[in-house]
Amino acid sequence: MIYSRITGTGSYLPGAPVGNPALIAAHGIDSSDEWIVERSGIRARHFAAEGEAASDLATVACRRALEAAGRAPNDIDLIVLATSTPDMIFPSTATILQDKLGVTNGAAAFDLQAVCGGFIYALATADKFIRSGSHRRALVVGAETFSRILDWQDRGTCVLFGDGAGAVVLEAGDTPGIHATALHADGRYRNILAVAGHLCGGKPIGDPFLRMDGQAVFKFAVKVLAEVAEEVIAAAGMTAADVSWLVPHQANIRIMQATAKKLHLPPEKVVVTVDHHGNTSAASIPLALDEAVRSGKLGAGEAALLEGVGGGFTWGAALVTL
Repeated sequence: MIYSRITGTGSYLPGAPVGNPALIAAHGIDSSDEWIVERSGIRARHFAAEGEAASDLATVACRRALEAAGRAPNDIDLIVLATSTPDMIFPSTATILQDKLGVTNGAAAFDLQAVCGGFIYALATADKFIRSGSHRRALVVGAETFSRILDWQDRGTCVLFGDGAGAVVLEAGDTPGIHATALHADGRYRNILAVAGHLCGGKPIGDPFLRMDGQAVFKFAVKVLAEVAEEVIAAAGMTAADVSWLVPHQANIRIMQATAKKLHLPPEKVVVTVDHHGNTSAASIPLALDEAVRSGKLGAGEAALLEGVGGGFTWGAALVTL
């Protein structure tokens, strides 16, 4: 039987960290450091420079993941890139990334859009490609420049998000790495987190900024993340006691704490980067995963539960052993 396994991780955060006081001062936001930290756990985030696109962030993260895996660009035969802030309408950011990395072997490459649930969707998709036998090595990427879609006068959203990219190399193997995945969506909740605008004739039509009903998102996220965690653990034939680490989407510290509590995981077993990354949407899970691996916190042979929820609404989880 063919399985897929993460053999390398990489990430990239652009520029210097921007702390809450500096962000508030730069944009005249009606907020405070205390207010932001209390409600989200966020103290700082990173922003892409002018002219720096999602593919640029992804390129650095992928090079680091390839180096960690001991692979060259042309060893890759599949690229799945999750983003809600692509470089352009088309071609896909995945193909732009492919060119920047120097992958010239005709590897399949495509974007996937599931907002903050995007990396889990991308990982599950690549896992199925590899398990089918059609592909051997994949780059699974989450890359975002959410700073481009923020309304700096909307204090309920603009202080929450940041930019960044994370990637993993996923390879075929004889032993399980990804034990199980679960994906879900419910379009009835599409309006509680959305960017409603679009382009027509080269001009933005409608509201081009991210809008969110924070309380509704919080309630929904806590419920479905606990459910999908239990679902994927059961699908893997394991129990919560088998999970060494929770690597959740880094949206809000209170959401992560609530999920861990329902799984009876102690707080010290939750990988937390939201305090210095902010919410980087599809990039947040691979960013957190890479930080945990490189710091030595998450080691080989340990089981990690990855989970995310995002606009759509989409949500999912993956149970993996590194």
